[in-house]
Amino acid sequence: MDTLSKGSLEEPSLGEKQVEEEEEREETDEEHEEKETAESQCGDSCAEGQKKTAAWAPCFYSKGGKEVYHYVGQEIVIEEGFDSFAGMIWPAALSLCHYLDTHRDHLSLVDKAVLEIGAGTGLLSIVAALLGAWVTATDLPDVLSNLRVNLSRNTRGRCRHTPQVAPLSWGFDLEHTYPSSVYRYDYVLAADVVYHHDYLDELLATMKHFCQPGTTLIWANKVRFEMDLTFTENFK
Repeated sequence: MDTLSKGSLEEPSLGEKQVEEEEEREETDEEHEEKETAESQCGDSCAEGQKKTAAWAPCFYSKGGKEVYHYVGQEIVIEEGFDSFAGMIWPAALSLCHYLDTHRDHLSLVDKAVLEIGAGTGLLSIVAALLGAWVTATDLPDVLSNLRVNLSRNTRGRCRHTPQVAPLSWGFDLEHTYPSSVYRYDYVLAADVVYHHDYLDELLATMKHFCQPGTTLIWANKVRFEMDLTFTENFK
C-alpha cells in the first residue's frame, strides 16, 4: 500500500488552526441545539397530543425532507420526494403499519410471502420486512429509485429476508408479467391506493389477480370522495 510521505502534508498555521477549531465548535453547538429542539418538539407534541390524535399516529419529526418513525422497536428513516404521489407518506400507510406492529400475535408475517402494491416510499414494506416477511415492494417504474433507497437503508442487517423491489403497473393483463403459477403470496398489502380515479378498474383487476386461494388482502384507505365508496362496493 502506498503511503503519503511527510513532506507531502502541510501543517496549517496557528491562525488557521484557531479558525478551524472555532468553526468545528460552532457546528457542534448548532447540531446539538437542532437535536435538542427536535427532541423537545417531538416529546412535547407526542406527550400532549396522545389523547387528541388517533392511536396509529406515530411520533416523528421532520428534518431535511426526511421523516423518522418508530415501528417494530426500530427507528425508520424515510426519504420523501414531493414531486409525486409515491414520494409522500399517506395516512393509511401509518394506520396499516400500526396494525401490523400491534397484531403480531394474531397476524404473524414471519417467513410469509408478502406483496405490497403502490408501495410509494416503502414504509409499509419496511415494517413488514422487519416483522419477518419475505417482501416484494412494487410501484410504477419511474418511482422505484427512492423506494429502493428507503428499503435498503432501513432493512440491511435487520431482517430475516432481504426485501425485493419490482415494477408493477396496474392492469388487466398481468398474467404475462406476473403469472399466477409463479407469483403466489400469503398476503397482499395496499395503503391509500384508491386515489387515481382514472385507474380504479385496473386497480381492482390487479387486486383480483394477486388474490388467489389462500391469499389475504389487507387494505387500508382514507375515504376522500364518493367514488372511493363506489370502489369499495365493487371490491366487495
